[in-house]
Amino acid sequence: MIDIKFLRENPDAVKENIKKKFQEHKLPLVDEVIELDAKARKTQQEADNLRAERNKLSKQIGALMGQGKKDEAEEVKKQVNAQAARLEELAETEKELNEKVTKIMMSIPNIIDPSVPIGKNDTENVEVQKYGEPVVPDFEIPYHTDIMERFNGIDLDSARKVAGNGFYYLMGDIARLHSAVITYARDFMIDRGFTYCVPPFMIRSNVVTGVMSFEEMDAMMYKIEGEDLYLIGTSEHSMIGKFIDTIIPEAELPKTLTSYSPCFRKEKGAHGVEERGVYRIHQFEKQEMIVVCKPEDSPMWFDKLWQNTVDLFRSLDIPVRTLECCSGDLADLKVKSIDVEAWSPRQKKYFEVGSCSNLGDAQARRLKIRVNGENGKYFAHTLNNTVVAPPRMLIAFLENNLQADGSVRIPAVLQPYMGGKTEIR
Repeated sequence: MIDIKFLRENPDAVKENIKKKFQEHKLPLVDEVIELDAKARKTQQEADNLRAERNKLSKQIGALMGQGKKDEAEEVKKQVNAQAARLEELAETEKELNEKVTKIMMSIPNIIDPSVPIGKNDTENVEVQKYGEPVVPDFEIPYHTDIMERFNGIDLDSARKVAGNGFYYLMGDIARLHSAVITYARDFMIDRGFTYCVPPFMIRSNVVTGVMSFEEMDAMMYKIEGEDLYLIGTSEHSMIGKFIDTIIPEAELPKTLTSYSPCFRKEKGAHGVEERGVYRIHQFEKQEMIVVCKPEDSPMWFDKLWQNTVDLFRSLDIPVRTLECCSGDLADLKVKSIDVEAWSPRQKKYFEVGSCSNLGDAQARRLKIRVNGENGKYFAHTLNNTVVAPPRMLIAFLENNLQADGSVRIPAVLQPYMGGKTEIR
């Protein structure tokens, strides 16, 4: 959510940003919110004037009563009572107007960084850099669930009976590999100075609307029936929510946290051959990283965060590339975003395994996450990035470490988490 003062003073810049995000249907919202905001401020001004007048009259009443002029005092009291009724009416009007302003402001996209490429959707994202040499072996790479089934490592049929499509049982060495990757990712981030955290896996609605847009909320979140609780779609939600309505001393910044959680997503609109298996599912586990920092430091942290993911995948011998997300592919709260994609020898192309985002002060403004600095209070900047999210990581891992005889090689860094195994057969 952008600053209402910025919108008030720079409506054309806000409209141009909306155009860059190809959301022309939102252009009328800018003029609408300016009109509503003007009415709200006018209402507030009238209320302030009435309060000042009421205070003045209240003093008159006291003076008149002290002089024994009871009748005159009663007449002044009638004026005060009439003003009280008007004040109550103004307060209700102001509240209603401010609620409308807030609702519209939450629909207007954040101002994107000038470096973001302009494009309508993810097909226009821009490759930044490749890391590692993508290899296509001279033997066939089976579909990832076929590889897992060779190790008796997955049971989709039983999961469908228990929970429906989009769920799975991982078994044996594949389940162990899944946990090993998560645990390795946790230690990898701790070694880079991040504080480990296991957060709540459910959050209240005010946190949900604080960390994401209405469109994302509808497409992703599962609501707990009869309660003001939602299952998290990523631990970023509860991790950023940890700082709701707080004032952080500037000296304590940055806050750098890495968190483990299960994640739950509706995944509306998932389709296609690559949506089978465990590529796009309703439940998975993830290691995440978030940063709360000073505004001037967020570009530096943005680069550090996505580099962490690249380094982790390269330590597991998985080639990756980074993609700069174009304007039309950015969620409304995001200022800038980079996707990390892993190489798939089977598909002979890259696929997304993580996303790094700088949200500026959008989440902090919604959740009232402020910093107490030398020159006063200001809103913090928040960032998030995926460290690793099995089972997508498992797809990349199995395909890139599969050997001709059907065994899977275990890179050296992962062997301590696999009981010393150098391969699974």
